[in-house]
Amino acid sequence: MNRDMALPHSGVGRTRRGESRHAMISMAGKAIRRWWALFVLPTFVAFFIGFLVPFIYGIYLSFCSFTTVTDAKFIGWQNYARAIKDKEFLHALGFSTLMTIVTTIVINVVAFAIAYLLTKSIRGSNLFRSVFFMPNLIGGIILGYIWMLLLNGVLAHWERSLTYSAKYGFWGLVILVCWQQIGYMMIIYIAGMQSLPTDVLEAAEVDGANGRQVMFRIIIPLMMPSITVCSFLTVTNGFKLYDQNLALTNGAPQNMSEGLALNITRTFYGRIGWEGVGQAKAVLFFILVAIVALIQNKITTSKEVDA
Repeated sequence: MNRDMALPHSGVGRTRRGESRHAMISMAGKAIRRWWALFVLPTFVAFFIGFLVPFIYGIYLSFCSFTTVTDAKFIGWQNYARAIKDKEFLHALGFSTLMTIVTTIVINVVAFAIAYLLTKSIRGSNLFRSVFFMPNLIGGIILGYIWMLLLNGVLAHWERSLTYSAKYGFWGLVILVCWQQIGYMMIIYIAGMQSLPTDVLEAAEVDGANGRQVMFRIIIPLMMPSITVCSFLTVTNGFKLYDQNLALTNGAPQNMSEGLALNITRTFYGRIGWEGVGQAKAVLFFILVAIVALIQNKITTSKEVDA
């Protein structure tokens, strides 16, 4: 009897606790809406001081002649004219562009293939995922020196080295970058494949679609969001490559294996009176990467489909 009488009271208690919790959440929401500026302010101040101000001031310095930021003298477009006429900069631009194209294709194709295999319930797939991802945890400078020792050891059989010719340095960088980034892109592709709607794949199988048709007409179109992310990362990483380039070849021979980031750094810090030119190169570099990334993102997102 007592137990039966307690049931309504316990229900009322739960209702009151639910109402109290809802009221607290509502009050917290109102406080956030009222004081949102206070919560946003620290992040905005850090962004403004740490990024926006230096970025805008850097653009201004690209139009100046200077040795320190306190003696900057405005000279107009002269730095940009010198940058465009610099043969080393133009060669570095071509070198980085070609390497970005090659690494973007290789990394995404191999990472996609590995991800596809590892989502097929292969024995020990979790171990393989960890092994493939591990190179991404190693710093670029360390990777550069490791692969320099490995590749120079192989090339020594033919009395060659990475610095013997620009083509050796180029393919050495391609191998290094692919080895480092494939595991990271693989994780993104695995996450995308695991979220594919199984009912669509099962319907295709029932309709008699073969493996090739399923891959190119169903899986790849549905994977375009992941492909967009991975393509963006590999394109931007290819152009921004610095640590690995510095450690593996240091631009040798005669700056023929020098990428854009390394060329800009050497122009700014290694050539007296070229600080403004180095800053102008950095601005051109930013514009180039932004344009390429936007075009790539536009192309890949236009091919995305809904499940």
